[in-house]
Amino acid sequence: MNETVEIVAENAYNWGPALAILGALLAATLGGIGSTLGVAAAGKAAAGVTAEKPEAFGKLLVLEALPGSQGIYGLIGTFLVIAFFTIADLTTEQGFQIFLACLPLAFTALFSGVLQGKVAVAGANIAAKNPAEAGKAIVLAAIVETFAILGLLSSFLLLNDIKGAISA
Repeated sequence: MNETVEIVAENAYNWGPALAILGALLAATLGGIGSTLGVAAAGKAAAGVTAEKPEAFGKLLVLEALPGSQGIYGLIGTFLVIAFFTIADLTTEQGFQIFLACLPLAFTALFSGVLQGKVAVAGANIAAKNPAEAGKAIVLAAIVETFAILGLLSSFLLLNDIKGAISA
């Protein structure tokens, strides 16, 4: 009986490194997708307004750039996983914990990037109708950023706790 258990244990695959890498990749990829969609939407609206009101270009550029930060946050999440852990040494349980810890960042970055792009589109409409109020549009779009930052903070705190538990 013990021989069977030993053979199974020897042949069991350790999914820890794969799960940790998957979590890091999801954070970067979903953040990048959210940013891409948000920046594209804001860019299209900004281009239309700039054609009519070229003097608003500077503020419109800020509106377009704002959704790009979610991709950066996702990349930071990936760097945290790489910096905090020796990936090859992770157990399946540890890898799964890291995977789960990356999810708050991955999903908040995806959705806030897309939704921030929509707010930026509305902001471009504000700038088109009243260029003097474009600063308010930037503030409105920046508020959506808060949730991506909270996702990054949540993932950072979870990853840091896992790191401490592994190191102990």
